[in-house]
Amino acid sequence: MTSFTRYRTPLAAALVLLALSVPAARAAELGANIEIPFQKYVLDNGLTLIVHEDPKAPIVAVNVWYHVGSKNEPQGRSGFAHLFEHLMFNGSENFDDDYFQALDRLGATDRNGTTNEDRTNYFQNVPTSALDTVLWLESDRMGHLLGAVTQDKLDEQRGVVQNEKRQGENQPYAVSWELITKGTYPAGHPYSHTVIGSMEDLDAAALEDVHEWFKTYYGAANAILVVAGDVKADDVKRRVERYFGDIPSGPPVAKFRSWISKMDGARRQRVQDRVPQARLYKVWNVPPLGSPEEVRLQLAASVLTSGKTSRLYKRLVYDDQTATNVNAFIDDREISSQFYIMATAKPGGDLAEVERAIDEELARFLAGGPTEAELERVKTETISSLIRGIERIGGFGGKSDILAMMETYYGDPGYYKTYLGLLRDATVQQVHTAARDWLSDGVFNLEVHPFPQYKTIASDVDRATVPEPGEPPVARFPGFQRATLSNGLKLVLAERHAVPVVNLTLVADAGYAADATAAPGTASLTMDMLDEGTRTRDALQISEELARLGAQLGAGSDIDTSSVTLSAMKAKLDPSLALFADVILNPSFPEADLERLRKQRIAQIQREKTQPISMALRVFPVLLYGKDHPYGNPATGSGTEQAVAKIKRADLVKFHQAWFRPNNATLVVVGDTTMAEMKPKIEALFKDWKQGDVPKKDVRPVAHKDKPAIWVVDRPGSIQSIIMAGHVAPPKANPNEIAIETLNTILGGTFTSRLNMNLREDKHWSYGAGSFMVDARGQRPFIAYAPVQTDKTKESMIEMHKELEAIGGSRPVEAGELSKAQQQLTLRLPGSWETSGELASAMAEIVAFGLPDDYFAVYPDKVTGLTLADMKRTSREVIHPGKLVWIVVGDRATIAEGIGELGWGEVRYLDADANPVE
Repeated sequence: MTSFTRYRTPLAAALVLLALSVPAARAAELGANIEIPFQKYVLDNGLTLIVHEDPKAPIVAVNVWYHVGSKNEPQGRSGFAHLFEHLMFNGSENFDDDYFQALDRLGATDRNGTTNEDRTNYFQNVPTSALDTVLWLESDRMGHLLGAVTQDKLDEQRGVVQNEKRQGENQPYAVSWELITKGTYPAGHPYSHTVIGSMEDLDAAALEDVHEWFKTYYGAANAILVVAGDVKADDVKRRVERYFGDIPSGPPVAKFRSWISKMDGARRQRVQDRVPQARLYKVWNVPPLGSPEEVRLQLAASVLTSGKTSRLYKRLVYDDQTATNVNAFIDDREISSQFYIMATAKPGGDLAEVERAIDEELARFLAGGPTEAELERVKTETISSLIRGIERIGGFGGKSDILAMMETYYGDPGYYKTYLGLLRDATVQQVHTAARDWLSDGVFNLEVHPFPQYKTIASDVDRATVPEPGEPPVARFPGFQRATLSNGLKLVLAERHAVPVVNLTLVADAGYAADATAAPGTASLTMDMLDEGTRTRDALQISEELARLGAQLGAGSDIDTSSVTLSAMKAKLDPSLALFADVILNPSFPEADLERLRKQRIAQIQREKTQPISMALRVFPVLLYGKDHPYGNPATGSGTEQAVAKIKRADLVKFHQAWFRPNNATLVVVGDTTMAEMKPKIEALFKDWKQGDVPKKDVRPVAHKDKPAIWVVDRPGSIQSIIMAGHVAPPKANPNEIAIETLNTILGGTFTSRLNMNLREDKHWSYGAGSFMVDARGQRPFIAYAPVQTDKTKESMIEMHKELEAIGGSRPVEAGELSKAQQQLTLRLPGSWETSGELASAMAEIVAFGLPDDYFAVYPDKVTGLTLADMKRTSREVIHPGKLVWIVVGDRATIAEGIGELGWGEVRYLDADANPVE
């Protein structure tokens, strides 16, 4: 279960997307007159039901919000709201099994639960045929939970949450959030402790606390149920009354309305942490979510750091180059928000110099306020994100989330329109005044209202049997067309007319593997430099033009390909395409910007060498493939400090000229367009792009190890060990791929997979364990992983090896496991292709790996046709427990002796650059 974040949550980010609007003319131009139609009902027991009808795909989102979060926790019980969220997934009285077991069989997507300071939510997307099943499950844990909550389950999830806390605190800069929370809110304030809570309070949580929490906060009257998708409102209401109508309302719940705790003067604290760069946080307590001042402060934050031309970013990152990043945002909450400015100094930089620059720019802003142009830029930039975001019905930031949030906090699902109005009408003077009032310097009201006389209704729901889902919808991969331009550039296009957006992805056969012909990190750095300037535009002009067009441009590489992406508003398609083509064809690779990005890249590498997971991923490839193999560089693609320091502009020009050829690329187009419209536009823009010879990548096969190899990377003081074990596996495009994917789903690819259920749910040593394969054209890495508490490192390695060995031997895949994996992989497909971006990714996968055009069309039948014999054969062919390469990142002084006791072979040591050490 996802739990919380100290940055703005994805859900709150969705509200910001709704909030940041533009003047009426521009909104109309971009098609921003967005409506989320809904029907709202209040059942006799107080449950609020909101239904949104969206028939574009045969899926439905079920999203339940309970108006309770960490701010409701009593003294000495911090972390309890989040702990209880975990218990909600461990079975109810009539379905006493892990909740994900049922969801996996339904083909659920976007399924999870989260907790923040103000609310707890549970959500899932399923095929429409499974609506009754999910309503039964959600109503069972709302009304019939406590009989299934045992001391063993409480102890199990307490251990899981404590490992989640360890995992979070094991990250660089993690110490800052606890210090900010305690340093900005007075003792006794509802926000004066973190959502995850303290170890002591988690240890103190008792079974009677669970019962009391459920009885107090999990009644029907304290819940919002949103159902969105291919449904009819009146039909949903009848179903919800049947499943939820007999659940008691619960008692009245006292709610804070506002408690800002505005600070006076300046407070300063200093702490040391294992990080490569100094970082500064500036935090102000400001008005709560939805207030006019908070809305205007949202705009102020965007003016300060949104985009390369923003005031703080341009000053610190571009001009002074004293910082590698700077960000301003509001952590918006129900009773009090916080305004953040956060900046990371360059390696070895002077943090005081960074702070002086921030103070100077903030003082200028407070003295003069924003300009009209700045306000229009940030509004235009974000309204396009809104259009893209509301394509989803569920998950973080989907329409069901927006409706649930508005009803929970404001009692009106349509309140987002009021919020939009506040932003649309905000003036330069209002934004200026709000910033002066709340950022120039550092009341409790209790409302008591009569509690309505709620009542329950009789229910005929059979709680002894979980409803079987209906006939699942047929997963149909949308058709697409192919064409070839006069210069050899291949064009692949799928029409999607749900929203006025066109997405393009240029896929070139290059990627990190192409660094074999250059220096490590060249492919990644070349792509980072593409939008830093062309022959006619500099980086700031590109950034400003993208903001005016409401377009999004990106470039990047993976192991085999380098790509450039554009998401354009249909109304601004032609100028957006012109910019896209200019960036691809005419990059200028400016020396000054290269120097800036080189420093940032080196700082990034230094950060990777302190973060446990990236430390393992940096050294793993060279141990699998060897230093001279195209796949042997760090898996992050960032390169090495030494190599990046030597990369010159000429190297980037050479890389671009060598690999970016029309005969080496495919353009994938998905969105509100047609082949008849796009082909002549692309032909006109790219007609002068010339073919040429392209270097060859020697992605040669490598042999498995003769015996296990064990390597330890020392990270002194780590409270967790990161364990990875793997070897090479067949390429993505192999005849047995679907069986391999299904096998990995059972072994480590899902929450209910063997590895996770063992190390997280059974042993409680890890917050999450699993396995994956990095898709590649050549032999790809198969990796099993587990972040575990330090004192269980040896024991966890034993359990991982046991699972890898058993699936091909003593405990082969069982019929129930195969059936569940087949259901999950096939029933989730309609939801997996819901958005244009998801469809484009699937099409790019076909292009990148040379898969057949009908790969996804025949995928469901091939999955369901797999047998237990296929699984046994595949496990023995693909997984080789006796030939694993083991990497453990952790405190060598604590873990080395135990690893040596395994007797699996010599334990050797590496530094974060994959250099052997004594």
